[in-house]
Amino acid sequence: MAAHPSLAFRFDCGATWLNLLATRGSAFGAHPAERLATPALLAEWLDRSELAPRTAPAQADLEEAWRLRELLRSVALPTAAGQTPPAEAVAELSAYLARREEPLRLRLGDRLVREGPATAAAALGRIARQAAEHLTGPERHALKICPESDCRGLFTDAGGRRRWCPSPACASRGRVRAHRARRGATPPPAPTG
Repeated sequence: MAAHPSLAFRFDCGATWLNLLATRGSAFGAHPAERLATPALLAEWLDRSELAPRTAPAQADLEEAWRLRELLRSVALPTAAGQTPPAEAVAELSAYLARREEPLRLRLGDRLVREGPATAAAALGRIARQAAEHLTGPERHALKICPESDCRGLFTDAGGRRRWCPSPACASRGRVRAHRARRGATPPPAPTG
């Protein structure tokens, strides 16, 4: 049986770390959707992100994923808005990265591949490193925040033309609201006759 659409994984935000943020849908709404509700779902998400660990994630790994996700969100939202992120969050992310130094090993198969992480913690460390590189490198200029108040999802907009996150729901709500605002601002046609 397919998952409810609000619980389906999102892999369209532009980077693995951004997709991790999207594992909590409507993060700022009244009823957030937790897409990583179990260690098995974390394992599936990591596998689909090509970061499947050699050992299955446990409850502690799931809780670490939640903490990392919200830590990244607390640093990324102000950064993407051109503001300074909280010093405590930056220090916490720096400490997290320092505890997760794992060399990346490449090997040849049918194509060039990186070896998978040994543990879920190592996979999360790779995601944190990707986020830090993205938030401090030239790609940071392409980060955008969805204007929908319940979403505020981060995404990469390399072309500079997107307004909403990749969620069709956010774009639809925004367009409907804009259409209604235009209709309300336009005086009705004068009666003829």
